[in-house]
Amino acid sequence: MSDITLISGSTLGSAEYVAEHVAEKLEEAGFSTQLFHGPELYEVPQEGIWLVVCSTHGAGELPDNLQPFMEQLEEQQPDLSKVRFGALGLGSSEYDTFCGAINSLDNKLTSLGAKRIGDRLEIDVTQYEIPEDPAEVWVINWINLIK
Repeated sequence: MSDITLISGSTLGSAEYVAEHVAEKLEEAGFSTQLFHGPELYEVPQEGIWLVVCSTHGAGELPDNLQPFMEQLEEQQPDLSKVRFGALGLGSSEYDTFCGAINSLDNKLTSLGAKRIGDRLEIDVTQYEIPEDPAEVWVINWINLIK
């Protein structure tokens, strides 16, 4: 079992790149990681530490590859009280639904008993040409919270 399970949802690939970059930083810090791009609920452990990295699509929606995961959370209502998680979102502040997808996921995980570690990071892609940069700064601080 990995120390940290990364779950990414992406439409155009940016959130996947961020998740992969963050996984590298976690591994450099001594953690083992397992990365899922758009997993089914049964694929991820129902305990331990998750790091959810998700872009916002359309009017605040989850990317297509993460829709089934959210639907399974809503239908199955699993007990996630043994999950601690970090939340990292990408979006454009040009929309009033800025980072709506990570907000939805954060709220859903919390409602199922998961406990968020630290603050949620919301990366405005209009401000950062390379979203991996603010994600790297955030994950270094986040690592200190999970040690």
